[in-house]
Amino acid sequence: MLERYLQAVSVNDVGLEDPAGTRERLKERFPRGATRRMTQLGMLIGVALDDLCPRNDDTVVYASAYAETRALEGYLDSFPSASPTLFQTSIHPSAVQQALIGRQLPIGEFFPLTGRAHLVAHAFQAALLAPAPRVLLCGGEERGTWLLEQRVASERTFAFALALGLEPAGALARVSLQSVANDVPAGALGLPEFCEALRSRQTLDIVAAPGLRLCLVWV
Repeated sequence: MLERYLQAVSVNDVGLEDPAGTRERLKERFPRGATRRMTQLGMLIGVALDDLCPRNDDTVVYASAYAETRALEGYLDSFPSASPTLFQTSIHPSAVQQALIGRQLPIGEFFPLTGRAHLVAHAFQAALLAPAPRVLLCGGEERGTWLLEQRVASERTFAFALALGLEPAGALARVSLQSVANDVPAGALGLPEFCEALRSRQTLDIVAAPGLRLCLVWV
């Protein structure tokens, strides 16, 4: 069994908020002019990470199923007068890299993950296997527009960040991964459902990927 203790959590669930609204609301939280080239998810994860105060020996695990396809939608929508700014945003680093670069924050290791049905379990697997004393697990999605029809975009915008430590003192919750038989059916636990569980502090006990039972128990 693998386990860690949830020491801090930050959740930004903005639902259907437009990227321009997020940018205006959060622009004072970032270096002057930086938000012009940041994605909506980059800004939200940046704020969530600020709450956790990243350290230079932390391991960071980043999970996103759709990898900010909204930025690509925005650039393609700007044709035939293609926007240079939207082009730069469309080839951006990942959301967490935008935040760390903007703050000039060094970290120990970085593991970006993507996927669908089993992404949450695999993100926790990476986090719980990391040797660092403290692991930051973050992720989220941006609300899509026309790519929703192709099922390659999220229906809402949200972000979260967790600080996972090795000691139980002061912990908010205990997180564990246990091995189960591979033929045990895996339930559905996507990033939106996981983010809601964090926001409402729901207990989780689910086979979240073949062979992996994820448990989240709040103190």
